[in-house]
Amino acid sequence: MAVSSSTDDEPITDINLTPLVDVSLVLVIIFMAVAPMAIQAGIKVLESRAKTMEGKSSVSENVTVTLRESGELLVNGKATEFEKLFEALQTALLAAKDKMVVISADEKNRVGQVVEVLDLARQAGAVKLAIVKNETVPAKT
Repeated sequence: MAVSSSTDDEPITDINLTPLVDVSLVLVIIFMAVAPMAIQAGIKVLESRAKTMEGKSSVSENVTVTLRESGELLVNGKATEFEKLFEALQTALLAAKDKMVVISADEKNRVGQVVEVLDLARQAGAVKLAIVKNETVPAKT
């Protein structure tokens, strides 16, 4: 039988590390389990230059959405209102071979406009998305 030499009036100054280690290990396990779920899912987009799009510009292979700086919206060369974009994309994707939507936007377009078009294209059934920057031809002086 172990006998303590201290009296009952003295405070306990020893720290019991077992509960601290237990709680720390439980927190590490919780963080390891939750970390993969915390990764935010996004939209995978193929980025390209305007010149590299020349080989895939056929309407039968993909759908081209052009967003102009003025706010004009074209789906496969036909003017479309933003409110009717979803229906136009669904119709165009039915005829598309590989269900790819290529969004061509001017440099001055807002990112929010392009993201809205990307979201609508995904909801309309696009399997692949690509963004092409409209290259402006510098004026000769």
